[in-house]
Amino acid sequence: MLDMKFVRDNLDFVRTMLKNRNNSLNLDNFAELEQKRRDLLNEVEQLKTQRNSTSKKIGAMKKAGEDTAAISAEMRAVGDKISALDNELKNVEENLRDILLHIPNIPKDDVPVGKDDSENPEIRRHGTPRTFDFTPKAHWEIGENLKILDADRAAKVTGARFTFYKGLGARLERACINFMMDLHANKHGYTEMLAPYIVNKDSMIGTGQLPKFAEDMFKLEGLDYYLVPTAEVPTTNYHRDEILSAENLPEYFSCYTACFRAEAGAAGRDTRGLIRQHQFNKVELIKFTTPETSWAELESMVDAAEDVLRILEIPYRVVLLCTGDMSFTSAKTYDIEVWMPAQNKYREISSCSNCTDYQARRANIKFRRDNKSKPEFVHTLNGSGIAVGRTVAAILENYQNEDGSVTVPKALIPYMGGVEVIKTQG
Repeated sequence: MLDMKFVRDNLDFVRTMLKNRNNSLNLDNFAELEQKRRDLLNEVEQLKTQRNSTSKKIGAMKKAGEDTAAISAEMRAVGDKISALDNELKNVEENLRDILLHIPNIPKDDVPVGKDDSENPEIRRHGTPRTFDFTPKAHWEIGENLKILDADRAAKVTGARFTFYKGLGARLERACINFMMDLHANKHGYTEMLAPYIVNKDSMIGTGQLPKFAEDMFKLEGLDYYLVPTAEVPTTNYHRDEILSAENLPEYFSCYTACFRAEAGAAGRDTRGLIRQHQFNKVELIKFTTPETSWAELESMVDAAEDVLRILEIPYRVVLLCTGDMSFTSAKTYDIEVWMPAQNKYREISSCSNCTDYQARRANIKFRRDNKSKPEFVHTLNGSGIAVGRTVAAILENYQNEDGSVTVPKALIPYMGGVEVIKTQG
């Protein structure tokens, strides 16, 4: 959330930012509401001052034996007016907060202005896509042929965009999770976390999923609980309403969860396979930092996410998201895109973002530089370290063999109990 004073003093800038982000939010009544808020605050303060001084006068009159009935009745009327104004002020502040909750974060100066992902500049590539001497199959076809993925039975049990993993398919998914968690904990210094899969409304507001993206979430009927769309939500809210010590920053957390997304805006996209599921596994990276270190911490987070693919020896590229493609809460985002041979293109497998103080302001997460310092908002960062189902999809396509089998990446063989090749199962 942006600071109200900043928005008030920079309305034209904020309007331009919204346009660059393809956001149609109307701010026409913001200045009027904000002025009304200040006017009400001033009027209430004057009335309270009047009430306090008159109360002292009434006390003195009573001591002197004077009649206070008239002046007491006047003060009761003042009290009623204060109560009415407080209610009006509350409504105005709620309307202002709702507007602020719908304003996205301000992109960093070096984020390119663009309309969509077609205008995301490529930053770097790693690895060379494999040249096949046969036509590579899509990962869902490979999985079905090997009998390690079963979308048809998942559709029967639940519905579209769900998948059963079976046998070595389930083992491969679990191997990827364990490999990623070990890598980030042992090599990159992240504290391992396991978080709740259910969060409350305040948590969803804190990280920016609510109120704007309610239709993308799975809400538990009759409760103010939601299934987590990403481990970013519970892990970032771990420090909600806290003041941290600067000496303990930065903090790194690596958290595995299943993720649940309605994919409301994805009709007709990636209807087959593991790319866009309602339920999927992901290892998430979270950082809490001081403002002056957050940009360097973003670069190191991206490197940690890239390391997964470097070790698995799967080609990928890194792109910088333009203003029209970046997430609501982000000030700068890098996407890591993995090579998918059957599609002959790179597909997103990780997004790493610096949210600056945007989420911290919503979730009230601060730090103090020392005992005498005024609390400041931390900077929060999050990134996929990485999406597990998409990693499995990339392994199946990049490591497939002509006979339909799939070679297990060397780094995963210990996690696969020594299995080196996935072959047709019964």
